[in-house]
Amino acid sequence: MEQFQPKKKSPMNPGILFVVLLVAAIGICGLYGKENTTGVLHTIQKGAQLATSPFQYLGSMLGTAFASAGENLDNATADEATLTELREQNAQLRALLAEAEEYRQEAERLEQLLEITTNYRINGVSGRVVGRSTEAYNQTITIDVGSEQGVDCGQTVMGPNGVIGQVVSTTANTATVRLLTDPSSGVAVLIQSNRSEGIVTGSLEGLLYLESIDESVLVQIGDVIVTSGLGGSYTRGLIVGTVVRVDEKQGVASRVIVVSPNENAGPLQEVTVVLGIGSQGAQG
Repeated sequence: MEQFQPKKKSPMNPGILFVVLLVAAIGICGLYGKENTTGVLHTIQKGAQLATSPFQYLGSMLGTAFASAGENLDNATADEATLTELREQNAQLRALLAEAEEYRQEAERLEQLLEITTNYRINGVSGRVVGRSTEAYNQTITIDVGSEQGVDCGQTVMGPNGVIGQVVSTTANTATVRLLTDPSSGVAVLIQSNRSEGIVTGSLEGLLYLESIDESVLVQIGDVIVTSGLGGSYTRGLIVGTVVRVDEKQGVASRVIVVSPNENAGPLQEVTVVLGIGSQGAQG
């Protein structure tokens, strides 16, 4: 007896399937257009959108993140280049400001020198300090003008506020100046207020002492001390300093009188060497 074999169904013709699906789609579209928003097709559509919305949101976020990352990378590169350029500009500006400040300070110092040389009617040559002795017993500076500029030994040297020392040696384009504060320095002076004569000497501690003043002379803090010109070692009538301390009582020969120097050798930058003077000085 033969076993019954069911016939296999032949697959649907693709052309027929397409027509069926097309007709179904047209029918569904027609129904979708006719029903209201609460209809079956609209409900199915909302459900499908709700089901796929997390994946759409995730895809959107990933796209945004990748775009943002790329933009941030570009911005980071641009920012670093900009920062580098700004750093270079800032460094240039700081250098220019520092240079301008140096010029400003130098102009102020030179203006002070010009003022004091004008007041004293000084004919002189100005120079810059290019060296300093660091030894207490040898308080000297080196300046960048010498014999070729008319500088000679024994000439008085002025700072912005008055006498600072005397030329002790020269080369063609440099000179060594012994400061008033040098222990071996000494200058004949007058107390401006009473014309009493004395000598200002230097010391190892860098102080100036007024000596050889008669015990009867009244010396007060603030008295101005000027060069007397005696001995010819210093030009007459130039300010040496002011009295800042008087130890022990008036009338005692051993009293100590301290005079402030016109300039501190450390900050001193420019000086004028006195070649000649048109009067006996403003303080004479």
